[in-house]
Amino acid sequence: MQIETILSQIDLGSYALPEFQRGYVWNREQVRKLMSSLYREYPIGGLLVWVTKTNSEITRGKGQLTPGSVNLILDGQQRVTTLYGIVKGEPPKFFDGNKRAFTDLYFNLRDEIFEFYMPMKMKDNPEWISVTKLMKKGVGSYINDVTKDDPEKGQFLIKEIEKLTRIENIKKRDLHIQQVAGDEFTIDVVVDIFNNVNSGGTKLSKGDLALAKICGEWPEAREELKKILDKYSKAGYNFKMDWLLRCITVYLTKRPYFSELGKVEIEEFKTAIKEAENLISDCLDHIGSRLGLDNDRVLGGKYAIPTMVGYLNMRGKSKLSADEWDKLLYWYINAFLWGRYAGSTESVMAQDLNAFSNGGGVEALIMLMRKDRGVFTIRPEDFNAWSTGARFYPLLYMMTRVGHARDFSSGIELSNVMLGKNSSLEVHHIFPKHLLYKKGISKTIVNQIANYAFITKDTNLDISDKAPKEYIPEYMEKTPGAIESHWIPTDHELLELERYEDFLNKRRALLAENANKLLASLYQGKVADIKIENYSDREVVAVDEGLENDEAKIIKHVNNWMDEHGMAEGILNYDLVNEEGESLTIIDLAWPEGIQTGLSQPIALLINESEDTHNIVNQQGYKFFVDAESFKEYIEKEYMDKENT
Repeated sequence: MQIETILSQIDLGSYALPEFQRGYVWNREQVRKLMSSLYREYPIGGLLVWVTKTNSEITRGKGQLTPGSVNLILDGQQRVTTLYGIVKGEPPKFFDGNKRAFTDLYFNLRDEIFEFYMPMKMKDNPEWISVTKLMKKGVGSYINDVTKDDPEKGQFLIKEIEKLTRIENIKKRDLHIQQVAGDEFTIDVVVDIFNNVNSGGTKLSKGDLALAKICGEWPEAREELKKILDKYSKAGYNFKMDWLLRCITVYLTKRPYFSELGKVEIEEFKTAIKEAENLISDCLDHIGSRLGLDNDRVLGGKYAIPTMVGYLNMRGKSKLSADEWDKLLYWYINAFLWGRYAGSTESVMAQDLNAFSNGGGVEALIMLMRKDRGVFTIRPEDFNAWSTGARFYPLLYMMTRVGHARDFSSGIELSNVMLGKNSSLEVHHIFPKHLLYKKGISKTIVNQIANYAFITKDTNLDISDKAPKEYIPEYMEKTPGAIESHWIPTDHELLELERYEDFLNKRRALLAENANKLLASLYQGKVADIKIENYSDREVVAVDEGLENDEAKIIKHVNNWMDEHGMAEGILNYDLVNEEGESLTIIDLAWPEGIQTGLSQPIALLINESEDTHNIVNQQGYKFFVDAESFKEYIEKEYMDKENT
């Protein structure tokens, strides 16, 4: 069937998507490659459709369907959606994704290549034509319209009419359509077919496949799970669908494998959703109240929570005592500190679930991890890490919240009880960044966890960029003991800029010593009992970005901005190597193949880096930017029409 006929059938409601299909996930590079293949008449594969009775409950989107029967696309959604968007200039009714991935596609008549609109390169250049405008109008009307406004450009287009016609004829390209139809193709069989044919394309996670099966029997499942994720997001926790499904799977089957969901009746699944949600909330409330890890920026070990859900479910209706909770939280902390689920999540989780299911309780979990890890003792060198992504960053935050640390200025204890569950702290560089950068100290040393302290926003603003030898003695006099409560060395000579690395070593030792004391008190049940607050069902306006260092905020903002505009996100902390494979430097955010793969030079964003780093990146052929605004201005000018952003 011709492409334009398929697109018309979508408008008529004869072609649609099954509910278990996930949304549109292609990026601009995949769109460009598809159009290049079609222009060159390369094979792009066919479609696989399921011919079934019209039923809006198993169909994605709100479009009107043809009565009687409908063709549900099992394989080819990304290609068909892309073609619809380019030819029609808007997404189909079943669309769920970012339409900027296929808008503003242009074609160069001289080089015969497809690229997305870049004003400085394409505006008023007759060699570049809008693919969508050409598709919608047809070659004749398109040339006539151009000729009315610009006869010279019209004459140029007439000379290139063969290329223009080849683009328009993409709509007439035949796609082979394979159908599955008949009573033997039940929803279960069709979902299995869907899983198999999609396994070779854009990879679906095991959770995607499990959810596809569930949606086949219960179309509302995806929306019900999204409601739970939205609730946690409003409370400051951002979880993925796979994670939530893992918790439900563990609750239902006492095993971590998504394949086990295939043995579960759909009514059981419906019931389990709410019960699993209650146990997840119980975990978050205790982690927030007893450990102070009260938001997504400091919540380590998310994949330890499904195991905790399994443990709480195993205990049934009996409530855990405060001592038992402390031991479970002791296991949880060590699980994220030592990367318990950093590797093969399912196999390790299965071992842990088996351990306590056999009657061993929390102690069995601890012993199993101790067997794999060895001792849990924290050493000073374990705090030799940098940035907010390190595993020991949540530990430092936890120590601040439950270790009786006090605010430098007010002297108020920064515990959950005193600070309040809807209050937040900011990360503070004990030695200010700008002073260290002026000394030529690298980012990894500047942003050492041992240079961090968590304090209130007012105190952070009050300190500003003062050197520690200035502000620390002032606060020691104003609020005796507050500085020391953060395990900060107060030796006067260690507060000198020249002794920065000695300061770090001393503080690492203090942090390790007190972290071990805190963990031991948890294990021994010596932590004071505390009221369990509701962290999981609150609404926070926004988790305070003060918990991220400035560089992390900028990098995250840029990647989010790129994604919002349908463009490829950069690679975080990209290791730039030479031809021999030797590491030259770390780039904060990199596009090593260019913004449009292979069509532009490599791009780098470098925040607070030295001239040496700038020179290295430049010598390796990168165009680099040192701030977000100049980067965004470049992208807007070169790759998108600023008027439409």
